[in-house]
Amino acid sequence: MLGRVTNFFVYLFERVLPDPFVFAILLSLITAVLALLVAPHGSPPEILAAWYEGIFKIFAFSFQMVMVLVTGYALSTSRPVARGLAALAALPRSAGQAVVLTMLISMVAVLLNWGFGLVVSALFAREIAKRHRLDFAWLMAAAYSGFLMFPPGLSSSIALAEATPGSALNITQKVTGQIVPLGHMLLAPYNIAPVVVLFAVLPLLFTLVRPAEADMVPADRARLEAEDRPSPARAKIPGLAGALDRAFILNLSIVAATFVYFGRSIWLGKFQLDINAVILIFLALGLLLHWRPIAYAEAISGAARITGSLLLQYPLYGGIMGIMTATGLAGVIAQWFIAVSTPHTLPFWGFVSSILISLFVPSGGGHWAVQGPFIVPAALALHVDQGVAAMSVAYGEGVANMIQPFWALPLLAIAGIGMRRVMGFSVISFFVSLVVFGASLLLLG
Repeated sequence: MLGRVTNFFVYLFERVLPDPFVFAILLSLITAVLALLVAPHGSPPEILAAWYEGIFKIFAFSFQMVMVLVTGYALSTSRPVARGLAALAALPRSAGQAVVLTMLISMVAVLLNWGFGLVVSALFAREIAKRHRLDFAWLMAAAYSGFLMFPPGLSSSIALAEATPGSALNITQKVTGQIVPLGHMLLAPYNIAPVVVLFAVLPLLFTLVRPAEADMVPADRARLEAEDRPSPARAKIPGLAGALDRAFILNLSIVAATFVYFGRSIWLGKFQLDINAVILIFLALGLLLHWRPIAYAEAISGAARITGSLLLQYPLYGGIMGIMTATGLAGVIAQWFIAVSTPHTLPFWGFVSSILISLFVPSGGGHWAVQGPFIVPAALALHVDQGVAAMSVAYGEGVANMIQPFWALPLLAIAGIGMRRVMGFSVISFFVSLVVFGASLLLLG
């Protein structure tokens, strides 16, 4: 039965879901219409202004994502990392073992840091696909499902914001004057229980929904191997210019500066493994392992080919977020659910409303800026733990990611695979995580 359900969603997504760019355009139009109908500031001029401003507000984030991808991908093409990934990918002896290992590596990596996990899971899945004949979309959906560990993990945007005094996104502190300790959220039973359950259940479920041989769409191994093959060495340029191109001491200077800075931050107790830190670590390690400046420059040039879809679509999502925030549409949606909440059910309804809002605002920090100003006062009025209320919003965003392609785009770009078939498999992760996180909030929150 589970296999038939999965096949239905794969069939549905392949025939109904448009190209990701078209999907973003349609989502923009739906958001504008909803704002026009129900938002308090939903006049056409206000919607257009919010859309325009939102497009340009996301540029910094868009560039961060591009840098995560190109530095992570360039790092993976270095000989030591490529050999390590290949050795791990050679361990499984069957398609089932391969998908389980891919998902577990993804979940562990994302639990430590979402940016690191997003890149590593895609790169490892590529290595698996070179060695095992299996459905590539099924494998990539397993890799992407590890992203469910972002909200309850160490790099959870909302948890870190609530635990950081003076943070612009620490809405609990602004409203109540309280700081919610990170351990109070991440080490709580309602956070640990769903992590354990998903680690145990999701890999098993994916082995059960493996496509039949007749329905399998395997990876193009020749393409993957060709893309990962190092570029032919560039002819050496004579003289000083060529010597500088090959001067490893220049790479080492950047590497040394990076780790001296991080070492000092750790010593002063100020280090935080945020997305900027991940980018700089990937950059430094890539420079170190490629050794010569010209080798790293060539690796980055090869990696840059995967960023086109992001550059095209992220501005549209910025416009959607701008409309949701500036017109008050997200607040209207949040209030619908808060109005029917009790002290016991507020976290659950916060979770459900977060799933709905995340379809339009699929960004952890940006999402909390939209929904936090409504959920925090509601939790205060109903005497609900602020940590539970904040994490309920985080969980909703994580679950919605399984059917919202925003965060899948980098992974799909690295893999070189279309979105439709992958989303058909990841919908299973959506339903499972919906039940697991929702039950945890109702029973343990």
